[in-house]
Amino acid sequence: MGRSVIIDGSIVYTDSSEILSNPGFESLLREYIDVLKERSSPLLRTLEAFRVGDDYNIRHFVEYLHLLTLRDIKEITTIINYVNPDDLAKFVESFYSFWRNKHRFMIKKEKYTIDSARKTSIVFTAVMVAEEFKNLVRNLYRTIMKNIAPDNTNIVRQLPSGAQVTFLTDTIDCTNEKLKNFSDIQMIWGAIFDPPVIFYTKSNKRKGTVPVVEQEVLNRVKLNNKEREWYFIPILIADLVIYVYVHREFLSHAAGLGNLFQFADIVDLKSKNPSGVLIFGLPAESIPDYKPEWKNGVIFKDDGLYVGIIPAFDENDYFGYMKKTALTLHNLVRIDQGRLPIHGSMARIVLKNGKSAVAMFVGDSGAGKSETLDALNRLEEVAYVDVIIDDMGSLDIQNGRIVAYGTETGAFVRLDDLPPGYAYYTMDRSIFMNPDKINARVIVPFNNYKEIVTPTPIDFFFYANNYTEVHNDEERIIFFNNVEDAIKVFSAGKRMSKGTTSEEGMTESYFANPFGAVQRKEEHHRIAEHFLRKMFETGVRVGEIRTMLGIEGYEKEGTYLAAKMLYRIIEKM
Repeated sequence: MGRSVIIDGSIVYTDSSEILSNPGFESLLREYIDVLKERSSPLLRTLEAFRVGDDYNIRHFVEYLHLLTLRDIKEITTIINYVNPDDLAKFVESFYSFWRNKHRFMIKKEKYTIDSARKTSIVFTAVMVAEEFKNLVRNLYRTIMKNIAPDNTNIVRQLPSGAQVTFLTDTIDCTNEKLKNFSDIQMIWGAIFDPPVIFYTKSNKRKGTVPVVEQEVLNRVKLNNKEREWYFIPILIADLVIYVYVHREFLSHAAGLGNLFQFADIVDLKSKNPSGVLIFGLPAESIPDYKPEWKNGVIFKDDGLYVGIIPAFDENDYFGYMKKTALTLHNLVRIDQGRLPIHGSMARIVLKNGKSAVAMFVGDSGAGKSETLDALNRLEEVAYVDVIIDDMGSLDIQNGRIVAYGTETGAFVRLDDLPPGYAYYTMDRSIFMNPDKINARVIVPFNNYKEIVTPTPIDFFFYANNYTEVHNDEERIIFFNNVEDAIKVFSAGKRMSKGTTSEEGMTESYFANPFGAVQRKEEHHRIAEHFLRKMFETGVRVGEIRTMLGIEGYEKEGTYLAAKMLYRIIEKM
Protein backbone atom coordinates (compact mmCIF):
# COMPACT_ATOMS: atom_id res chain seq x y z
CA MET A 1 0.00 0.00 0.00
CA GLY A 2 2.87 2.37 0.70
CA ARG A 3 3.13 5.33 3.02
CA SER A 4 0.48 7.45 1.28
CA VAL A 5 -3.09 6.22 1.53
CA ILE A 6 -5.55 7.45 -1.09
CA ILE A 7 -9.18 7.69 -0.02
CA ASP A 8 -11.79 7.81 -2.78
CA GLY A 9 -13.68 11.06 -2.28
CA SER A 10 -16.41 10.06 -4.75
CA ILE A 11 -17.87 7.72 -2.11
CA VAL A 12 -20.07 9.21 0.58
CA TYR A 13 -19.40 6.95 3.55
CA THR A 14 -22.53 6.55 5.69
CA ASP A 15 -21.88 3.32 7.62
CA SER A 16 -18.83 1.74 9.22
CA SER A 17 -19.51 -1.50 7.32
CA GLU A 18 -18.60 0.38 4.13
CA ILE A 19 -15.14 0.98 5.56
CA LEU A 20 -14.64 -2.61 6.74
CA SER A 21 -15.80 -4.04 3.41
CA ASN A 22 -13.58 -1.72 1.37
CA PRO A 23 -10.67 -3.61 -0.28
CA GLY A 24 -8.37 -0.88 0.98
CA PHE A 25 -9.12 -1.81 4.59
CA GLU A 26 -8.11 -5.42 3.98
CA SER A 27 -4.91 -4.28 2.24
CA LEU A 28 -4.08 -2.03 5.19
CA LEU A 29 -4.66 -4.86 7.63
CA ARG A 30 -2.48 -7.22 5.59
CA GLU A 31 0.32 -4.65 5.52
CA TYR A 32 0.07 -4.20 9.29
CA ILE A 33 0.22 -7.94 9.94
CA ASP A 34 3.27 -8.22 7.69
CA VAL A 35 4.96 -5.52 9.79
CA LEU A 36 4.14 -7.48 12.96
CA LYS A 37 5.62 -10.63 11.39
CA GLU A 38 8.87 -8.81 10.57
CA ARG A 39 9.13 -7.70 14.19
CA SER A 40 8.00 -11.06 15.62
CA SER A 41 5.53 -8.99 17.62
CA PRO A 42 3.62 -10.59 20.52
CA LEU A 43 0.52 -8.86 19.13
CA LEU A 44 0.29 -11.69 16.60
CA ARG A 45 -1.03 -14.03 19.26
CA THR A 46 -4.29 -12.08 18.92
CA LEU A 47 -4.79 -13.78 15.55
CA GLU A 48 -4.21 -17.38 16.64
CA ALA A 49 -7.93 -18.11 16.26
CA PHE A 50 -7.59 -17.14 12.58
CA ARG A 51 -4.37 -18.97 11.79
CA VAL A 52 -4.26 -21.06 8.62
CA GLY A 53 -0.92 -22.82 8.37
CA ASP A 54 1.82 -20.18 8.46
CA ASP A 55 -0.58 -17.36 7.66
CA TYR A 56 -3.83 -15.86 8.87
CA ASN A 57 -7.28 -15.72 7.30
CA ILE A 58 -7.63 -11.97 6.93
CA ARG A 59 -11.16 -12.17 5.56
CA HIS A 60 -12.41 -14.06 8.60
CA PHE A 61 -10.76 -11.58 10.94
CA VAL A 62 -12.45 -8.66 9.13
CA GLU A 63 -15.79 -10.48 9.51
CA TYR A 64 -15.02 -10.83 13.21
CA LEU A 65 -14.48 -7.06 13.43
CA HIS A 66 -17.85 -6.65 11.68
CA LEU A 67 -19.44 -8.66 14.48
CA LEU A 68 -17.68 -6.53 17.08
CA THR A 69 -19.47 -3.45 15.74
CA LEU A 70 -22.76 -5.14 16.69
CA ARG A 71 -22.13 -7.40 19.67
CA ASP A 72 -20.07 -7.70 22.83
CA ILE A 73 -16.98 -9.91 22.59
CA LYS A 74 -18.38 -12.21 25.30
CA GLU A 75 -21.30 -13.07 23.05
CA ILE A 76 -19.12 -13.69 19.99
CA THR A 77 -16.89 -16.26 21.74
CA THR A 78 -19.81 -18.66 21.69
CA ILE A 79 -19.67 -18.85 17.89
CA ILE A 80 -15.96 -18.54 17.17
CA ASN A 81 -12.69 -19.73 18.65
CA TYR A 82 -11.64 -17.84 21.76
CA VAL A 83 -9.93 -14.45 21.29
CA ASN A 84 -8.31 -12.88 24.34
CA PRO A 85 -10.00 -9.49 24.90
CA ASP A 86 -6.89 -7.86 26.38
CA ASP A 87 -4.72 -8.96 23.45
CA LEU A 88 -7.38 -7.88 20.95
CA ALA A 89 -7.71 -4.44 22.56
CA LYS A 90 -3.96 -3.90 22.24
CA PHE A 91 -4.03 -5.12 18.64
CA VAL A 92 -6.89 -2.81 17.61
CA GLU A 93 -5.29 0.16 19.40
CA SER A 94 -1.97 -0.47 17.66
CA PHE A 95 -3.65 -0.97 14.28
CA TYR A 96 -5.52 2.32 14.72
CA SER A 97 -2.20 4.09 15.40
CA PHE A 98 -0.70 2.39 12.33
CA TRP A 99 -3.49 3.91 10.22
CA ARG A 100 -3.10 7.34 11.77
CA ASN A 101 0.65 7.31 11.10
CA LYS A 102 0.00 6.99 7.37
CA HIS A 103 -0.06 10.03 5.11
CA ARG A 104 -3.79 10.16 4.42
CA PHE A 105 -5.22 11.94 1.37
CA MET A 106 -8.73 12.07 -0.01
CA ILE A 107 -8.94 12.55 -3.77
CA LYS A 108 -12.24 14.00 -4.96
CA LYS A 109 -12.59 14.50 -8.68
CA GLU A 110 -14.55 17.65 -9.43
CA LYS A 111 -14.74 19.66 -12.62
CA TYR A 112 -12.72 22.85 -12.25
CA THR A 113 -14.79 26.03 -12.38
CA ILE A 114 -14.06 29.74 -12.27
CA ASP A 115 -17.56 30.42 -10.93
CA SER A 116 -17.05 31.36 -7.27
CA ALA A 117 -20.50 30.17 -6.12
CA ARG A 118 -20.02 26.80 -7.79
CA LYS A 119 -16.50 26.52 -6.36
CA THR A 120 -17.81 27.25 -2.85
CA SER A 121 -20.41 24.52 -3.28
CA ILE A 122 -17.76 22.02 -4.41
CA VAL A 123 -15.55 22.82 -1.43
CA PHE A 124 -18.49 22.55 0.98
CA THR A 125 -19.40 19.10 -0.38
CA ALA A 126 -15.80 17.92 -0.21
CA VAL A 127 -15.52 19.08 3.40
CA MET A 128 -18.74 17.25 4.26
CA VAL A 129 -17.52 13.99 2.67
CA ALA A 130 -14.15 14.22 4.44
CA GLU A 131 -15.81 14.99 7.80
CA GLU A 132 -18.22 12.07 7.43
CA PHE A 133 -15.37 9.71 6.65
CA LYS A 134 -13.32 10.96 9.62
CA ASN A 135 -16.24 10.55 12.01
CA LEU A 136 -17.01 7.05 10.76
CA VAL A 137 -13.40 5.89 11.19
CA ARG A 138 -13.28 7.32 14.69
CA ASN A 139 -16.66 5.84 15.64
CA LEU A 140 -15.70 2.46 14.18
CA TYR A 141 -12.64 2.38 16.41
CA ARG A 142 -14.63 3.43 19.47
CA THR A 143 -17.45 0.95 18.89
CA ILE A 144 -15.08 -1.98 18.49
CA MET A 145 -13.07 -0.98 21.56
CA LYS A 146 -16.28 -0.56 23.61
CA ASN A 147 -17.41 -4.07 22.67
CA ILE A 148 -14.01 -5.52 23.54
CA ALA A 149 -13.52 -3.79 26.88
CA PRO A 150 -15.96 -1.17 28.18
CA ASP A 151 -14.19 2.12 28.91
CA ASN A 152 -15.13 3.60 32.25
CA THR A 153 -13.23 6.87 31.77
CA ASN A 154 -15.01 10.18 31.21
CA ILE A 155 -12.21 11.44 28.96
CA VAL A 156 -12.75 11.28 25.17
CA ARG A 157 -10.02 12.30 22.71
CA GLN A 158 -11.03 13.39 19.21
CA LEU A 159 -7.90 12.04 17.52
CA PRO A 160 -7.28 12.97 13.85
CA SER A 161 -8.47 9.87 12.01
CA GLY A 162 -9.56 10.86 8.52
CA ALA A 163 -7.87 12.52 5.56
CA GLN A 164 -5.21 15.05 6.49
CA VAL A 165 -5.67 16.76 3.13
CA THR A 166 -8.48 16.55 0.59
CA PHE A 167 -7.38 17.27 -2.97
CA LEU A 168 -9.82 18.45 -5.63
CA THR A 169 -8.74 17.13 -9.02
CA ASP A 170 -9.73 17.34 -12.65
CA THR A 171 -8.25 16.23 -15.94
CA ILE A 172 -7.56 19.41 -17.88
CA ASP A 173 -5.96 19.57 -21.29
CA CYS A 174 -3.58 22.44 -20.63
CA THR A 175 -0.29 20.91 -21.71
CA ASN A 176 1.65 22.08 -24.72
CA GLU A 177 3.30 19.89 -27.33
CA LYS A 178 6.39 19.34 -25.19
CA LEU A 179 4.25 17.86 -22.41
CA LYS A 180 2.09 15.51 -24.47
CA ASN A 181 3.44 12.53 -22.48
CA PHE A 182 1.79 13.95 -19.36
CA SER A 183 -1.68 14.80 -20.68
CA ASP A 184 -3.60 12.04 -18.81
CA ILE A 185 -2.49 13.03 -15.32
CA GLN A 186 -5.08 14.44 -12.91
CA MET A 187 -4.53 18.07 -12.00
CA ILE A 188 -4.86 19.15 -8.37
CA TRP A 189 -6.66 22.49 -8.46
CA GLY A 190 -7.67 22.81 -4.82
CA ALA A 191 -6.79 21.51 -1.36
CA ILE A 192 -8.62 21.35 1.96
CA PHE A 193 -6.52 20.86 5.09
CA ASP A 194 -7.68 19.28 8.34
CA PRO A 195 -5.23 20.64 10.94
CA PRO A 196 -3.04 19.85 12.66
CA VAL A 197 -1.38 18.40 9.55
CA ILE A 198 1.80 16.54 10.52
CA PHE A 199 3.97 14.52 8.14
CA TYR A 200 6.97 12.38 9.00
CA THR A 201 9.34 12.02 6.07
CA LYS A 202 12.38 9.81 5.61
CA SER A 203 14.85 12.66 5.34
CA ASN A 204 15.22 15.96 7.12
CA LYS A 205 18.11 17.68 5.35
CA ARG A 206 19.00 18.85 1.89
CA LYS A 207 22.34 18.05 0.25
CA GLY A 208 24.45 19.80 -2.36
CA THR A 209 23.41 21.76 -5.42
CA VAL A 210 21.33 20.73 -8.40
CA PRO A 211 23.39 20.51 -11.62
CA VAL A 212 22.03 22.02 -14.82
CA VAL A 213 22.41 19.99 -18.01
CA GLU A 214 21.51 21.11 -21.54
CA GLN A 215 19.71 18.07 -22.90
CA GLU A 216 16.34 17.09 -24.35
CA VAL A 217 14.42 15.08 -21.79
CA LEU A 218 10.65 15.62 -21.93
CA ASN A 219 10.14 13.46 -25.00
CA ARG A 220 12.09 10.67 -23.28
CA VAL A 221 10.25 10.64 -19.95
CA LYS A 222 7.01 8.73 -19.48
CA LEU A 223 5.23 8.73 -16.13
CA ASN A 224 3.60 5.40 -15.28
CA ASN A 225 0.04 6.41 -14.48
CA LYS A 226 -1.92 3.17 -14.89
CA GLU A 227 -2.75 3.10 -11.17
CA ARG A 228 -3.16 6.87 -10.84
CA GLU A 229 0.32 7.09 -9.36
CA TRP A 230 1.01 10.68 -10.46
CA TYR A 231 -0.63 14.03 -9.82
CA PHE A 232 -0.11 17.40 -11.50
CA ILE A 233 -0.01 20.69 -9.57
CA PRO A 234 0.45 23.95 -11.51
CA ILE A 235 1.87 26.66 -9.25
CA LEU A 236 2.80 30.31 -9.62
CA ILE A 237 6.28 31.35 -8.51
CA ALA A 238 5.99 35.12 -8.77
CA ASP A 239 4.43 35.46 -12.24
CA LEU A 240 6.02 32.28 -13.63
CA VAL A 241 3.90 29.14 -14.15
CA ILE A 242 5.69 25.99 -13.01
CA TYR A 243 4.20 22.54 -13.69
CA VAL A 244 4.86 20.13 -10.81
CA TYR A 245 4.31 16.37 -11.21
CA VAL A 246 4.35 14.38 -7.95
CA HIS A 247 4.28 10.63 -7.34
CA ARG A 248 1.62 9.55 -4.84
CA GLU A 249 4.24 8.41 -2.31
CA PHE A 250 5.38 12.04 -2.04
CA LEU A 251 1.95 13.68 -1.86
CA SER A 252 2.89 15.18 1.50
CA HIS A 253 5.21 17.49 -0.44
CA ALA A 254 2.40 18.33 -2.86
CA ALA A 255 0.37 19.36 0.19
CA GLY A 256 3.28 21.57 1.23
CA LEU A 257 3.03 23.40 -2.08
CA GLY A 258 -0.47 24.49 -1.09
CA ASN A 259 0.88 26.39 1.91
CA LEU A 260 3.89 27.82 0.10
CA PHE A 261 2.81 28.89 -3.39
CA GLN A 262 -0.22 30.18 -5.20
CA PHE A 263 -1.99 27.45 -7.19
CA ALA A 264 -2.34 28.53 -10.81
CA ASP A 265 -5.88 28.68 -12.15
CA ILE A 266 -7.21 27.79 -15.57
CA VAL A 267 -6.75 31.38 -16.80
CA ASP A 268 -3.03 31.23 -16.00
CA LEU A 269 -2.69 27.88 -17.76
CA LYS A 270 -4.44 29.05 -20.91
CA SER A 271 -2.66 32.41 -21.12
CA LYS A 272 0.91 31.44 -20.15
CA ASN A 273 3.31 28.75 -21.25
CA PRO A 274 5.09 26.97 -18.41
CA SER A 275 8.45 28.48 -17.49
CA GLY A 276 9.57 25.25 -15.88
CA VAL A 277 8.62 21.66 -15.06
CA LEU A 278 9.40 19.75 -11.86
CA ILE A 279 8.99 15.96 -11.59
CA PHE A 280 9.26 14.69 -8.00
CA GLY A 281 9.68 10.99 -7.26
CA LEU A 282 10.78 9.51 -10.60
CA PRO A 283 12.74 6.24 -10.28
CA ALA A 284 16.39 6.74 -11.18
CA GLU A 285 16.17 4.08 -13.91
CA SER A 286 13.45 6.16 -15.61
CA ILE A 287 15.66 9.26 -15.85
CA PRO A 288 17.32 9.40 -19.30
CA ASP A 289 21.11 8.92 -19.16
CA TYR A 290 21.01 8.91 -15.35
CA LYS A 291 24.29 9.69 -13.57
CA PRO A 292 25.11 9.11 -9.86
CA GLU A 293 25.84 12.83 -9.37
CA TRP A 294 22.15 13.48 -10.10
CA LYS A 295 20.95 11.48 -7.09
CA ASN A 296 19.68 14.59 -5.24
CA GLY A 297 18.21 16.16 -8.34
CA VAL A 298 19.05 17.45 -11.79
CA ILE A 299 17.74 20.24 -14.02
CA PHE A 300 17.66 19.87 -17.77
CA LYS A 301 17.44 22.78 -20.14
CA ASP A 302 15.26 21.28 -22.83
CA ASP A 303 15.05 23.65 -25.82
CA GLY A 304 14.71 26.69 -23.55
CA LEU A 305 12.42 25.02 -20.97
CA TYR A 306 13.93 24.11 -17.61
CA VAL A 307 12.94 20.65 -16.35
CA GLY A 308 13.85 19.57 -12.81
CA ILE A 309 13.75 15.92 -11.73
CA ILE A 310 14.08 14.62 -8.16
CA PRO A 311 14.80 10.86 -8.08
CA ALA A 312 12.71 8.61 -5.82
CA PHE A 313 15.35 7.99 -3.16
CA ASP A 314 14.62 8.02 0.57
CA GLU A 315 17.24 10.73 1.14
CA ASN A 316 15.26 13.04 -1.17
CA ASP A 317 12.07 12.61 0.86
CA TYR A 318 12.31 16.12 2.26
CA PHE A 319 10.23 19.16 1.35
CA GLY A 320 13.40 21.22 0.98
CA TYR A 321 14.12 19.39 -2.29
CA MET A 322 10.65 20.23 -3.62
CA LYS A 323 10.86 23.87 -2.64
CA LYS A 324 14.47 24.60 -3.56
CA THR A 325 14.38 22.85 -6.93
CA ALA A 326 11.22 24.73 -7.87
CA LEU A 327 12.88 28.00 -6.82
CA THR A 328 16.02 27.10 -8.77
CA LEU A 329 13.84 26.84 -11.88
CA HIS A 330 12.55 30.34 -11.10
CA ASN A 331 16.07 31.71 -10.56
CA LEU A 332 17.44 30.27 -13.79
CA VAL A 333 14.63 31.94 -15.71
CA ARG A 334 15.30 35.25 -13.94
CA ILE A 335 19.00 35.12 -14.84
CA ASP A 336 18.03 34.51 -18.47
CA GLN A 337 15.80 37.60 -18.21
CA GLY A 338 18.62 39.74 -16.79
CA ARG A 339 17.06 40.02 -13.33
CA LEU A 340 18.95 39.29 -10.12
CA PRO A 341 17.57 36.32 -8.15
CA ILE A 342 17.98 36.73 -4.39
CA HIS A 343 18.17 34.02 -1.73
CA GLY A 344 16.92 36.02 1.18
CA SER A 345 14.01 37.69 2.92
CA MET A 346 12.49 41.14 2.72
CA ALA A 347 9.99 43.10 4.76
CA ARG A 348 8.47 46.51 5.19
CA ILE A 349 9.27 47.57 8.76
CA VAL A 350 6.84 50.16 10.15
CA LEU A 351 7.63 51.92 13.43
CA LYS A 352 5.06 53.24 15.86
CA ASN A 353 6.28 56.79 15.18
CA GLY A 354 5.21 56.40 11.54
CA LYS A 355 8.65 55.92 9.96
CA SER A 356 9.14 52.88 7.74
CA ALA A 357 11.71 51.17 5.53
CA VAL A 358 11.98 48.13 3.27
CA ALA A 359 14.96 45.92 4.11
CA MET A 360 16.22 42.91 2.20
CA PHE A 361 18.43 40.29 3.88
CA VAL A 362 20.61 37.99 1.76
CA GLY A 363 21.83 34.71 3.22
CA ASP A 364 21.73 30.93 3.01
CA SER A 365 19.64 28.70 5.26
CA GLY A 366 20.29 29.36 8.96
CA ALA A 367 21.84 32.81 8.44
CA GLY A 368 19.18 34.49 10.59
CA LYS A 369 17.00 36.17 7.96
CA SER A 370 13.58 35.06 9.20
CA GLU A 371 14.69 35.13 12.82
CA THR A 372 15.75 38.80 12.57
CA LEU A 373 12.40 39.74 11.07
CA ASP A 374 10.63 37.87 13.86
CA ALA A 375 12.76 39.71 16.44
CA LEU A 376 11.86 43.05 14.81
CA ASN A 377 8.19 42.17 15.01
CA ARG A 378 8.52 41.63 18.77
CA LEU A 379 10.16 45.00 19.47
CA GLU A 380 7.96 47.33 21.47
CA GLU A 381 8.80 50.28 19.20
CA VAL A 382 7.77 48.47 15.99
CA ALA A 383 4.16 48.74 14.83
CA TYR A 384 4.34 45.78 12.46
CA VAL A 385 6.60 43.90 10.07
CA ASP A 386 5.05 43.11 6.70
CA VAL A 387 7.00 40.15 5.28
CA ILE A 388 7.00 40.29 1.47
CA ILE A 389 9.78 37.79 0.75
CA ASP A 390 10.59 34.92 3.10
CA ASP A 391 13.20 32.94 1.20
CA MET A 392 13.53 33.82 -2.47
CA GLY A 393 12.84 36.76 -4.70
CA SER A 394 14.27 38.76 -7.56
CA LEU A 395 15.37 42.32 -8.24
CA ASP A 396 14.54 44.43 -11.25
CA ILE A 397 14.96 48.09 -12.22
CA GLN A 398 11.85 50.14 -12.84
CA ASN A 399 11.85 53.88 -13.51
CA GLY A 400 15.46 54.03 -12.39
CA ARG A 401 14.79 52.38 -9.01
CA ILE A 402 15.66 48.94 -7.64
CA VAL A 403 12.46 46.99 -6.98
CA ALA A 404 11.92 43.52 -5.57
CA TYR A 405 9.44 40.73 -6.29
CA GLY A 406 8.62 37.79 -4.04
CA THR A 407 8.05 34.17 -4.99
CA GLU A 408 6.16 32.48 -2.15
CA THR A 409 2.95 33.16 -0.26
CA GLY A 410 4.16 31.01 2.64
CA ALA A 411 7.28 30.18 4.62
CA PHE A 412 9.17 26.93 5.20
CA VAL A 413 10.35 27.82 8.69
CA ARG A 414 12.97 26.13 10.87
CA LEU A 415 11.34 25.79 14.27
CA ASP A 416 14.51 25.33 16.29
CA ASP A 417 15.52 28.99 16.06
CA LEU A 418 12.09 30.58 16.53
CA PRO A 419 10.63 31.73 19.85
CA PRO A 420 8.94 29.13 22.09
CA GLY A 421 5.25 28.89 21.29
CA TYR A 422 5.53 29.90 17.63
CA ALA A 423 4.63 26.39 16.48
CA TYR A 424 1.47 26.40 18.60
CA TYR A 425 0.49 29.88 17.44
CA THR A 426 0.44 28.73 13.81
CA MET A 427 -0.82 25.17 14.37
CA ASP A 428 -4.28 25.71 12.90
CA ARG A 429 -2.89 26.84 9.53
CA SER A 430 0.40 25.00 9.29
CA ILE A 431 1.89 21.82 7.90
CA PHE A 432 4.46 20.35 10.27
CA MET A 433 7.34 18.27 8.96
CA ASN A 434 9.21 15.96 11.37
CA PRO A 435 8.48 18.05 14.49
CA ASP A 436 10.39 15.55 16.66
CA LYS A 437 13.75 16.04 14.90
CA ILE A 438 16.55 18.57 14.59
CA ASN A 439 15.73 20.97 11.75
CA ALA A 440 12.01 20.49 12.39
CA ARG A 441 10.05 22.60 9.95
CA VAL A 442 6.64 24.15 9.55
CA ILE A 443 5.10 25.40 6.31
CA VAL A 444 2.87 28.34 7.12
CA PRO A 445 1.13 30.86 4.82
CA PHE A 446 2.00 34.48 5.58
CA ASN A 447 1.02 36.74 2.67
CA ASN A 448 -1.27 37.11 -0.31
CA TYR A 449 -0.20 36.60 -3.90
CA LYS A 450 -1.00 40.12 -5.07
CA GLU A 451 1.39 41.70 -2.58
CA ILE A 452 4.37 39.47 -3.36
CA VAL A 453 4.16 40.14 -7.11
CA THR A 454 3.78 43.90 -6.72
CA PRO A 455 7.16 45.62 -7.37
CA THR A 456 8.48 47.00 -4.06
CA PRO A 457 11.32 49.59 -3.91
CA ILE A 458 13.98 48.71 -1.33
CA ASP A 459 15.87 50.93 1.14
CA PHE A 460 18.40 48.49 2.64
CA PHE A 461 20.28 45.56 1.12
CA PHE A 462 22.01 43.49 3.81
CA TYR A 463 24.18 40.40 3.87
CA ALA A 464 23.09 38.27 6.87
CA ASN A 465 26.30 37.34 8.70
CA ASN A 466 25.64 34.69 11.37
CA TYR A 467 29.30 33.94 12.24
CA THR A 468 30.95 37.20 13.42
CA GLU A 469 30.77 37.76 17.16
CA VAL A 470 30.31 41.42 18.11
CA HIS A 471 30.00 43.09 21.51
CA ASN A 472 28.94 46.67 20.77
CA ASP A 473 25.94 48.00 18.90
CA GLU A 474 27.95 49.98 16.32
CA GLU A 475 29.36 46.74 14.89
CA ARG A 476 26.04 44.92 14.57
CA ILE A 477 25.31 46.66 11.27
CA ILE A 478 28.00 48.03 8.98
CA PHE A 479 27.60 49.71 5.60
CA PHE A 480 29.91 49.35 2.60
CA ASN A 481 31.54 52.41 1.05
CA ASN A 482 31.95 50.94 -2.44
CA VAL A 483 30.70 48.23 -4.78
CA GLU A 484 33.96 46.28 -4.68
CA ASP A 485 33.82 45.66 -0.92
CA ALA A 486 30.15 44.75 -1.12
CA ILE A 487 30.52 42.30 -3.99
CA LYS A 488 33.37 40.60 -2.16
CA VAL A 489 31.23 39.83 0.91
CA PHE A 490 28.09 38.90 -0.99
CA SER A 491 30.01 36.67 -3.43
CA ALA A 492 31.81 34.81 -0.64
CA GLY A 493 28.47 33.80 0.87
CA LYS A 494 29.96 32.75 4.21
CA ARG A 495 27.88 31.31 7.04
CA MET A 496 28.13 29.02 10.03
CA SER A 497 26.02 25.95 9.27
CA LYS A 498 23.03 25.44 11.56
CA GLY A 499 22.27 21.85 10.58
CA THR A 500 19.64 22.77 8.00
CA THR A 501 21.63 20.98 5.30
CA SER A 502 24.24 18.21 5.34
CA GLU A 503 27.01 20.82 5.80
CA GLU A 504 28.78 21.50 9.08
CA GLY A 505 30.94 24.34 10.38
CA MET A 506 31.91 27.39 8.34
CA THR A 507 30.75 27.13 4.74
CA GLU A 508 30.82 29.29 1.62
CA SER A 509 28.24 29.46 -1.14
CA TYR A 510 28.49 31.88 -4.04
CA PHE A 511 26.14 34.79 -3.28
CA ALA A 512 24.55 32.53 -0.61
CA ASN A 513 22.55 31.13 -3.49
CA PRO A 514 23.20 27.58 -4.70
CA PHE A 515 19.83 27.72 -6.45
CA GLY A 516 20.72 28.98 -9.91
CA ALA A 517 23.38 31.59 -9.14
CA VAL A 518 26.23 29.10 -8.78
CA GLN A 519 25.10 27.14 -11.85
CA ARG A 520 25.13 30.33 -13.95
CA LYS A 521 27.93 32.07 -12.07
CA GLU A 522 29.38 34.16 -14.91
CA GLU A 523 26.04 35.57 -16.03
CA HIS A 524 24.90 36.04 -12.44
CA HIS A 525 28.07 37.93 -11.45
CA ARG A 526 27.66 40.38 -14.30
CA ILE A 527 24.02 41.02 -13.31
CA ALA A 528 24.91 41.33 -9.60
CA GLU A 529 27.60 43.96 -10.23
CA HIS A 530 25.17 45.95 -12.36
CA PHE A 531 22.49 45.92 -9.64
CA LEU A 532 24.88 46.78 -6.80
CA ARG A 533 26.22 49.77 -8.75
CA LYS A 534 22.66 50.89 -9.31
CA MET A 535 22.00 50.62 -5.56
CA PHE A 536 24.93 52.90 -4.73
CA GLU A 537 23.79 55.35 -7.42
CA THR A 538 20.18 55.48 -6.20
CA GLY A 539 20.75 55.63 -2.44
CA VAL A 540 19.97 52.05 -1.44
CA ARG A 541 22.15 51.43 1.63
CA VAL A 542 24.21 48.25 1.18
CA GLY A 543 25.66 46.58 4.26
CA GLU A 544 26.08 43.61 6.55
CA ILE A 545 23.94 42.68 9.54
CA ARG A 546 25.53 40.45 12.20
CA THR A 547 22.84 38.08 13.51
CA MET A 548 25.25 35.80 15.47
CA LEU A 549 22.79 32.94 14.92
CA GLY A 550 25.66 30.54 14.31
CA ILE A 551 27.51 31.44 17.52
CA GLU A 552 26.84 29.28 20.55
CA GLY A 553 25.02 31.16 23.26
CA TYR A 554 23.73 33.91 20.94
CA GLU A 555 21.12 31.91 18.98
CA LYS A 556 18.24 33.94 20.40
CA GLU A 557 19.92 37.12 21.67
CA GLY A 558 21.96 37.79 18.52
CA THR A 559 19.02 38.36 16.21
CA TYR A 560 17.28 40.47 18.85
CA LEU A 561 20.30 42.76 19.23
CA ALA A 562 20.67 43.09 15.44
CA ALA A 563 16.97 43.87 15.10
CA LYS A 564 17.24 46.51 17.82
CA MET A 565 20.11 48.19 15.97
CA LEU A 566 18.18 48.19 12.69
CA TYR A 567 15.25 49.81 14.46
CA ARG A 568 17.55 52.63 15.65
CA ILE A 569 18.84 53.21 12.10
CA ILE A 570 15.31 53.39 10.70
CA GLU A 571 14.24 55.65 13.54
CA LYS A 572 16.95 58.16 12.55
CA MET A 573 15.97 58.21 8.85
